[in-house]
Amino acid sequence: MRKIIKYVMSDILQNRIVLVYTAFLLITSFSVFSLEDNSSKGLLSLLNITLLIVPLVSIIFSAIYIYNSAEFMELLVSQPLKRKSIWLSLFAGLSASLSISFFIGVGIPILLYQPNRIGMIMLATGILLTSAFVAVAMFAVVKTRDKAKGIGVAILLWLYFSILFDGIVLFMLFQFADYPLEKAMIVAVAFNPIDLSRILILLQMDVSAMMGYTGAIFKDFFGTATGMSISIAVLLLWTILPVWLSTRRFIKKDL
Repeated sequence: MRKIIKYVMSDILQNRIVLVYTAFLLITSFSVFSLEDNSSKGLLSLLNITLLIVPLVSIIFSAIYIYNSAEFMELLVSQPLKRKSIWLSLFAGLSASLSISFFIGVGIPILLYQPNRIGMIMLATGILLTSAFVAVAMFAVVKTRDKAKGIGVAILLWLYFSILFDGIVLFMLFQFADYPLEKAMIVAVAFNPIDLSRILILLQMDVSAMMGYTGAIFKDFFGTATGMSISIAVLLLWTILPVWLSTRRFIKKDL
């Protein structure tokens, strides 16, 4: 299992797309912090970029990589190795490699310009988001044999989490404005790791007025230590559950 993880990480970290992704994050992060007089404003600008780019690259790159590794996985399956170990090794290699890229591209500038609690929370949520969208990509791939269709599903999932979810929430809030929806919205936001990360970070930055409808009504809940713990637990669940489901599917799948 360690050899597979090591091979996958070595292969991914030398990939040109990953190198460009790392360089883009690094240049953007330094540029944002350099252009802003206040490092907190730079962190806020970096947050908006991170919540769009990191999930997009994680889900699409992971989907393409797995499809392109079909022959490699067939070779591994023919060996006396458990399918569960193969699939989990592939996930570990992908998530670790992309997390390292994120840490180099975003983590180093944060440690230099904003090495405080807010910066550490943003770094942690970025790594959790990376792992979560790698897991979602693997679930989408294992459910879809056709490469074009699988990549299309991955893009649609990113569009849903990044754009469509907020539109649906706003629509529901306007349509049922006369009803108390706070508790229902707290449950609903758990279905979007991107919004959950945004709320978690913005509350620490004390700029809840900028969160819009999706986050402002949750201030009393997510602003507490209990709410933060629940948020992190849900983000972890977004990684664990898709990996578990995709592993079960891969074990039974006919390659």
